[in-house]
Amino acid sequence: MSDQRSITASVAYWGSIAALTAALCGLLGIQLRLLQPITGFYLFALGTLVGGIFALSVGLIALWVTRHQASGIGRKRAWIASAIGFALTMLLVTSALPGREFPPINDITTDLVDPPAFASVSLVPAYAGFDMGYPAEFVPVVREGYSDLASLELNLTPGAAYALSVEAAERLGWEVTQQDPGKGRFDASDTTRIFRFVDDITVRIRPQGSGSEVDIRSRSRVGRGDLGANAQRIRAFYAELRDR
Repeated sequence: MSDQRSITASVAYWGSIAALTAALCGLLGIQLRLLQPITGFYLFALGTLVGGIFALSVGLIALWVTRHQASGIGRKRAWIASAIGFALTMLLVTSALPGREFPPINDITTDLVDPPAFASVSLVPAYAGFDMGYPAEFVPVVREGYSDLASLELNLTPGAAYALSVEAAERLGWEVTQQDPGKGRFDASDTTRIFRFVDDITVRIRPQGSGSEVDIRSRSRVGRGDLGANAQRIRAFYAELRDR
């Protein structure tokens, strides 16, 4: 029985160490540019989802089977495994729960009738391999879930609105990847801080009466859902324009 308790505690302990290592390697690999963002994300998810739940479950079992041991390496390992497993599981839960309130889509626009189009692949090679068209099935979802997002009217000439929009994008830390002042449009990209996923943005300015109408589209390159990031980016952009 003593050997069984020791084996259970050891499995929980080393499992928790492996899970923690996977999660940390995923994050550090992304930040140090050693891993592609999606690879690092999957490694992080493996550590938190699979490893965290495993470590917590087996750790709790190990705590039960070693409950009569006041001390000893088996008892310590059971506590360590349970603590690491709990921390990783809570990290997963707190990261995933906020996303439940957002629709599982990754492309948001302020003009659902005539969404701004991204530049061609010849102008922005990073678009290669991606379908940059607007998904028709997203239209009713955006209309219902993001009803506050609409075209922004500015009391500025199209040229002035264009210059203001480019400045706003740069203040937000976006990388402007292509500009066409003649057509009143430009593309940009924004990189998320933790997992360094790249999201693409296109902004279009058109004449509207004596002023201008600004529309924006923001999409994630990876994943089906965006946890509301694209809508938040659009609101931040509009806030920059209104404040100037």
